Amino acid sequence: MQLDLSELTQLAPIFRELFKGFHISRRDAELYAQLSNCQDQYRGLFKALGFELVCDTRGFYYFVPEITAAQVNKTAQRLSLFTFILVEHLADQGRDPLAVLDGGSLGREELPSLLDKYRDLFLQAEVQTQEELEEKVMRRMTQLGFASEENGVYRFLPPMHRFLDVCLAVQQDRDLAASMHSHLPLPVPELVPSEEDTAVAHTDDPLDLTPFSDEETEEQALARAIAQEQQEMDA
Repeated sequence: MQLDLSELTQLAPIFRELFKGFHISRRDAELYAQLSNCQDQYRGLFKALGFELVCDTRGFYYFVPEITAAQVNKTAQRLSLFTFILVEHLADQGRDPLAVLDGGSLGREELPSLLDKYRDLFLQAEVQTQEELEEKVMRRMTQLGFASEENGVYRFLPPMHRFLDVCLAVQQDRDLAASMHSHLPLPVPELVPSEEDTAVAHTDDPLDLTPFSDEETEEQALARAIAQEQQEMDA
C-alpha cells in the first residue's frame, strides 16, 4: 500500500498521544476524525513502526506494542483494580455500574467513602490517602483518556470499556467456578515490584496491557491481576 503522508495531517499529534498510552475517542474530535477517515493508512504506517493500532467498535483508538511485556504494569493494575472496586461499590448502592462507567460520572466528594470502604485493597495498590487516590488513579485515568475531569466531577469516556471487559471476565470466571462447585482459586499473577516497573516493561507505553503469554489476551491478563486482589480481600 502506498502511503501519502500529505493526507495524514494529524500524524504528529496522533502518534504522540497514542505512544504515551492515551486513548483517542470521539471527545478528541479532530484526531478521532482523522483516524477514522484514514484508518488503513495509519494502521499500515504504525505497523511498520512496530505498533498495532486498535480501533474498538465502541468508539476509541489505542496502541498495542508488538513487543510483549512480561507483566501487567503498576498503572494497569491500579486502574483495573479501581474499576473493579467501583463496580462493586456502585452495585452495593443499587446504582447501575454500566450506566456510570459508560458515559456517567463520579463526584470527587465520593472518593473518601470509597477509600474507607476498600482501604485494604487500596493499600495493596500503594494508595493510602485521597490525595494519592486522585494522583495515582484519577489523574492517570484522565491523562490516558479514560475519563475527563471538570469542577470536581469525573466523567467516564468510552475507553473505560477496556476495564469493564476485564471486570466481566472476572465475574464470568467466578460464576463458572460457583456453578461447578469448585473451590480452586483463580490464577494468581506475579505482581511487579514498584521499583522494577520500568525495568520489566519493554515499551514506554504507560498502560501496557499486553498478555502474560501467547495464550492469554489482555483482558485475561488484567483479570488475573484483579483476581489476586479479590482473593486477598475475601481471605
